[in-house]
Amino acid sequence: QVQLVERGGGSVQAGGSLRLSCTGSGFTLISKGWFRQAPGKEREGVAVIDRRGITTYAESVKGRFTISQDNAKNTLYLQMNSLAPEDTAMYYCAADYLWAVETVDRVPRFDYRGQGTQVTVSS
Repeated sequence: QVQLVERGGGSVQAGGSLRLSCTGSGFTLISKGWFRQAPGKEREGVAVIDRRGITTYAESVKGRFTISQDNAKNTLYLQMNSLAPEDTAMYYCAADYLWAVETVDRVPRFDYRGQGTQVTVSS
């Protein structure tokens, strides 16, 4: 069983930055990622780092968001820069026992997820 807890959400003005973190167990054995869901919209995979250490991003965040991990601390991060109002959503950390993850579209269907943390970007 993988338990995940997100931290770091909040409110920021457009152009600002936030860093989300996600702590869990067994991080070296799993692929991990972030997805988000805005009101009235479907879940959207944002970024993933798989067990090979390969990172993949949604086109909408590429160049602005960075996913990273600290396995010694069992922590996953999402550094979000140049935030825009369209980034407003509930952000979830997710994990699954997969070796390779080729697309962020897979992340919302991972077996484990946290409770989410709200990110609000005002214009």
